[in-house]
Amino acid sequence: QVQLVESGGDSVEAGGSLRLSCTGSGYTSSTQCMAWFRQAPGKEREGVARLDYYSRSIYTDSVKGRFTVSRDSARNTLYLQMNSLKPEDTGMYYCAANRYACYSGSQILAPSAYNIWGQGTQVTVSS
Repeated sequence: QVQLVESGGDSVEAGGSLRLSCTGSGYTSSTQCMAWFRQAPGKEREGVARLDYYSRSIYTDSVKGRFTVSRDSARNTLYLQMNSLKPEDTGMYYCAANRYACYSGSQILAPSAYNIWGQGTQVTVSS
């Protein structure tokens, strides 16, 4: 059974940094696309960053220049380095994967393009 487990969420002040981790089990290097999403209370789940099989990254505009997504394939772990955090970055952060396809266009950061999800880790940024 394929599982994703996130960790690293915390409460920080604005301007601070956090590194989230997402460790996968039950699969090998067949994963095509992995992504980070976040969801604030009362809001829809939002795609934050995606890393494809060739380690090409894509970010939503609001985090460009502040967040970096990376992967350690040997550890089956996806990371999200978050710097210069803002209160609007607050939310539950989820790791997601699609083992068979890496979509383009409007599907790049669409939740429907991913079929494996972790349970989430909470990030709270105070002003």
